[in-house]
Order: sequence, then structure tokens, then C-alpha cells
Amino acid sequence: MTGSILGTRVTRVEDPQLLRGRATYVDNLEHPGALRCHFVRSTMAHARITGIDVDAARSMPGVHSVWLAGDLGLDDYVPAFPLNPKLMRSALARDRVRFVGEPIALIVAESRAVAEDAAEAVIIEYDELDPVVDMEDALAPGAPVIDEQIERNLVGSVVAGNDHDPLAGAEVVVAGRFVNQRMAVVPMETNSIAAYPATAGDPMLVYVSTQMPHLFQNKLAKALGLSKDGLRVISPNVGGGFGGKAGLAPEYLAVARASQLSGVALRWVETREENLVSMQGRGQVQYVELGLTRDGRFTGMRCRMIGDAGAEGGFGGGLVLGSTKSMAQGVYEIPKVSFLAAAASTTTAPVGALRGAGRPEAASFLERIVDMAAAEIGMDPAQLRFRNMIPAGGFPYKTLMGPTYDSGDYQSPLRKALELAGYEELREEQGRRRKQGDPLALGIGISCYVEVTAGGGGSEFGAVEITPEGGAVIRVGTSGHGQGHQTTFSMLVSDTLKIPMDKIEFIQSDTKEVPRGGGTGGSRSLQLGGTAVAEAAKEVLAIARRVAANHLEADPDDIVVSEEGRLHVAGSPSISLSWSELREEAAHQGEELSYQGDFKQAGATFPFGAHLSVVEVDTETGRVKVLRHVAVDDCGRVLNPLVVEGQQHGGIAQGIAQALYEEMSYDEWGTPRNLSLAEYLVPSAAELPSFETANTETPSPLNPLGAKGIGESATVGSTPGVQNAIVDALAHLGVRHIDMPATPERVWLAIQEGGDAAIWREPPTIFTDILANAATAEAAEEIDI
Repeated sequence: MTGSILGTRVTRVEDPQLLRGRATYVDNLEHPGALRCHFVRSTMAHARITGIDVDAARSMPGVHSVWLAGDLGLDDYVPAFPLNPKLMRSALARDRVRFVGEPIALIVAESRAVAEDAAEAVIIEYDELDPVVDMEDALAPGAPVIDEQIERNLVGSVVAGNDHDPLAGAEVVVAGRFVNQRMAVVPMETNSIAAYPATAGDPMLVYVSTQMPHLFQNKLAKALGLSKDGLRVISPNVGGGFGGKAGLAPEYLAVARASQLSGVALRWVETREENLVSMQGRGQVQYVELGLTRDGRFTGMRCRMIGDAGAEGGFGGGLVLGSTKSMAQGVYEIPKVSFLAAAASTTTAPVGALRGAGRPEAASFLERIVDMAAAEIGMDPAQLRFRNMIPAGGFPYKTLMGPTYDSGDYQSPLRKALELAGYEELREEQGRRRKQGDPLALGIGISCYVEVTAGGGGSEFGAVEITPEGGAVIRVGTSGHGQGHQTTFSMLVSDTLKIPMDKIEFIQSDTKEVPRGGGTGGSRSLQLGGTAVAEAAKEVLAIARRVAANHLEADPDDIVVSEEGRLHVAGSPSISLSWSELREEAAHQGEELSYQGDFKQAGATFPFGAHLSVVEVDTETGRVKVLRHVAVDDCGRVLNPLVVEGQQHGGIAQGIAQALYEEMSYDEWGTPRNLSLAEYLVPSAAELPSFETANTETPSPLNPLGAKGIGESATVGSTPGVQNAIVDALAHLGVRHIDMPATPERVWLAIQEGGDAAIWREPPTIFTDILANAATAEAAEEIDI
């Protein structure tokens, strides 16, 4: 090894076992003696349960047991993160169901086939209630009540900003109503669990597909009445999470409880249909007005937003109150902002997180309204963005929405994206096509974004230990499932200790081996877990230098580690100690070549970037084809460009998928319309272009690595770039906006309507009530009621 390995394109060490089919997931582990589980689910979106007959199912050959809510004896709980303290879930529905697919009964049998047959024999009687499918309808006066303890189905609201009349004085005001559609998460591996009851001397053992093993352990232990030491959780390879595998799913709790009570090992793997019906994210309706001067200076913005929580207080509905609000200002200087938001209950699946979790929704509405403003005043959309960006010398920057951006240079990625794309040449080609009346219209879409990672800062556990053979073991509280943690964290240790990466063992996602951890979510892992590991490696090196100095009768400050991984006195490499020799010598001196600790970060970091998408729209059919997508993302210091590129590629693919293909659809009765991948469209590589990725590097001052997150950035930036490109392609035909997904039918209809299409209507009255209640509360606070 020569020089630092950091910043180089190191091939991922995780990939060979994945590519060769040697990776272990929950369901391909051997689970001797474990019985299979299957759930009976509600076929109604909203109903009272008036009777459940499970006798026939229980008497079927091969059926071990059938469990109802009363049999489990569990308290209601919060599966992931609380949205409203009045709304909690039960593992199995008791007397009422609130969405199609809600689990009601658990069948345990000798095989999956037997369990599924037994489920067909369960008879459930319902008293059907009116469904409430649309989030705006749910908040309307007189809407059917979903939860008696929640007035008007309003599960949360927020009032933020610095001016309730931010449009006053604007020379131009543009307004739009945007729909950020509900989507399914669609991980390749669905939810999976295998639960083993405690035995004499051994705690209960659970294998589970989760992003956050220690959070899962804490929640499950509490629900089952166990101590932390009474439950071991292991997450083997996880086949995708994207935010959908955080917390304790009701099915997981039911399976674990049934195993605990019966003393039998149980396993359950979700079907694709079950996954589609229950693991969902996004879902906002956004009313946005932007004021500006005629020469393109933003003067104010008013946002009124609704988030769909689905049933049972799905925390994803609260993202509009949190991360969407926090990132509403984006990369721009906007003097006045008013932000009102409501989270609504509906009789649809509980909404959770999906890659970006509230930040893509913010970038989408902001970049759409900026493009509309550029069109309104006749200014190039790139120029309008440059004119209003927060200057590079203005950081740290406190926004009107609350967050303080740690570092940034927002103009640099946009300049680079325009240059890489050949922006002027693209505009010339667009003009030629329009002049010739080409039915294949060319569109160029720009998106600039800033997002938040490691929200609130937080801490993470990391440990490094030298092995008898002279290698190293890393233990870390993050839980990688495709992000390249093993590669990147091993690079950090190798760079400090000069131990080859193939001699470094990586341990994660086992609560027995790793004492604590925050798991993986919110693009937190490198800046928190990576820093914890890097600091642990430095501490191990400090111990090793002390041990070597004692042995070599030198000052620790004079001890250096060679590129070959041997410690010696500077300038005297002929007498040196290998890591295995050092470990033995350390034991003689009463030392251990190991260190564990936690890195705590003072606050969140804020990655940013610019995307430019080039699309071709067939004006005769409405078909959209993405020709090019250029992404310039800034995630602080780049430790491994190959890993960063991988995250960019995955994020872009999901972002394009939202813009063009994906949408979870319900009928008026609350029944999902697309419960297979034949109906729910997820693009493959065949539908996507080769991506053009690049980076700028603006280190964060909040951690020694200078790192920010990258796992979700490209999803934040790509979706509005594609959507803007589609509208741009059709602007000469009068089209001003098209909601996502931009299906051929939706695009074709927009072309037919042209400038007559309505892009605004008055927001629901709930916002007037929220503002009035906030004013009343503020007045009450002032007079100290």
C-alpha cells in the first residue's frame, strides 16, 4: 500500500458473496423445527368486526394454532415513531379494521401451504363503515370519523415561518397545487422473521429483516416484557429497506409473541402482495404560492401542505410536519415564508418512510414552483436559480424553517451540471425541434436541492480490535444493507492501521456482538458510524504506539506505522513489530489493542446538488423517454467515489420511477388497485438511461471525516428534474404542470388541454382552522392561561 486509501475507487468487498448467491437472508437460513406463519387480513377498508370463526381452521390437519388479538395479550404500541400519542396499534386487529390488509388472525402450521389453506377457512363478519380514502376529503367538515379520539381526522399540524402574509408586495405571484403521490417501498426482500423462544441459559432469539436491529430489540423486548439481555436480535443480509424496515411491524410482534407463548420456533415471510398493501410512503398534496419581482428576485412563499398518514397514525404522514417543513426553503434566499401543514388519517395502509422521507417532497414542490416562476416572467430557469441561491460565503446559514445549514456552495453543482450536459446546445436543439414541428418534443429539466442527513445529529457506536493473527475486527452500531459500509469502514481502519482490507472482519446487526447502535436510516451511517470507527482505529493506534515505545525503549511520539503495517521508531525501520506481535506484547504489558466508543455529532449535515434531466415526449402518444440524466451531488468529503456513484445511481433510478411510473392507487372503497408488480410499475434498467454522475466536495465541519450523507440525495434531486423536463418539453403547447407519475395517458391529456388545465384551486378550510387555533394558542400563552 502506498499513501492514503481514502478517496480512491476501492471495489466493494461485500459484493462477491451477493453475486455468487452465498449471502444469507432470513428465509434462506436453516431454521430447524420452525413452523410457518400466515396472516388473515381485512378485506374491508373500514369496518367493525362483529364475529370471527376460526374453528374450522384450527381443526385442519397440519395446523398448529390460530391466534387472535385476545390470545396474544399484548398492549397497543407504536410500531416505529409516534405521530400522535392518541393513536397506537395492536399486533392484530381487535374490534375494528381501518385499512385493507390489516392483520386480524395469525395461522401457525407445518407448512406455508397448509397455513394459507387454513386462512381461507377463517370466517370474519363485518359491519361495514364509510371509508375515507382521500386525504383532503378526510379533513373536510362532516367526513366520516376514523378514530373517535381524533377530531376531524387531523392527527397533527404545524404552523411555521416568519410571516403569515408573505406574498404582500410581490410584483408577480405564481401558484400551483402539486400531488406527491403515495408509493410502495418495494424492497427486493419483503419483511421476514424467524423467532426462537428462550431456553435454559439462552435468551429469546429473533432473526429479522430490519434497518435498525437495536431499535427493534428495544421495542420488541418492551412489548414482550423482556429485559434487553433477554432478547437477541440478528439481522443477516437485508434485501433493501429504503425506510420501510424501521421499527417493529405488527406482524413481527405477533409472530414473536406467539413463539414466546407457545414455546415453538416460528417463521414468517411476507408475500409480495402483502408487502405492497402494507409498506408504503410519500403521499402529500401541496399548495404553493411564490412571490417575486419582475426581474426575478424571490420575495416570499406561502405553503399549505397535507400529509397522508393512512390508518393507525402512520408516522410517514408526519413527515410533512417535520422534514418537508424543514427543507421548504431549499437552496434559496426567500425573505418571507409561511408554512402550514396538516397530517390526515385515512382508511388506507399506514404511511411510513421511503427513501428521502419528506425531503424529496420538499424539493419537488419547491423546484416545480421555481420553474413555474421562471416561465411566468420569461427567464431561463437556470438563471432564476442562480439569482436567488444562498451565497457560498453565507454558511453556516440559519433558515426561516429552523435548520442551520452546516456548509454549502450551491452554485457550483449547477454550473457543473449545465457544463456536463451541454445546456446551451440542448436549448438550441429544443428550438430546432419546435421550429420544425417535430412530434418528439425535447425537454430540459433542472433541479437544485439541499437535504438533511443524520437529522438532529445523534451518536453511534464503533469499536476496533486487533486479532491474534494481526488482523482487525470492526464492530459498529449501524446496519448496512447495500450501502457499502463494510468497504468504507474497512478503508478507514486500513488507512489508519495499515492492515490490508482482506484481514479486516466486519460485524454489525447482532445485538449480542454490538452493544448499542442507531442502525441505518436518514443517511447517517458514514458521518456517525464511520467516524466512530475511524476514531476507534486512532485510539488503537495510540495504544499500539505506547506498547511499541515501551518495547523499543522510545518515545510514543517517535513511533510510526509503516505502509506494510509494522510499527517502528521513525527513521529506524529495521527493528519493527507486526500487529500480531504487538498484540502479544500488549498482553505482556497489561494492555489490550482494542477500543470502543461513541461519536456524537452536534447537529445534522446538509448535502446538496443539482440534477439536469433531458427527456423526449411523443406529443402524439404522451410517451416519455428519459434520454439523459446528469447528477452533480455534494456529500462533503468523498471517501470512496465508487460507493458514492452506486448510491447516486440507485437514487436516480428511484427518483425517475416516481416521476414516470410508480403510484399506489386505491378505489373509492379503499381497496388497493395494484397488488402485484404486473400492475405496480417498477422500472428496470431497460427503461432507464445510463446516468452521468459527478461530485463537488464541500466538507462538513461537524465531523472529522467532513462527511455528509449520500444514500438519499439523488432521489431528492432527480424526481423534480424529470418532472420539470416533461413540462418544459410541452411548454410551447401551453402545458404548465403535470402531476406525477407522468404516465402516457396523463401527458396526452395535458397536451389536449394545453393552457386550459387547472393547476390551482383554493386549499381546504382546514388551514384556516389551523391558523386560527395557532393564533388562539399564542394569545393564551401571552396571557399565561
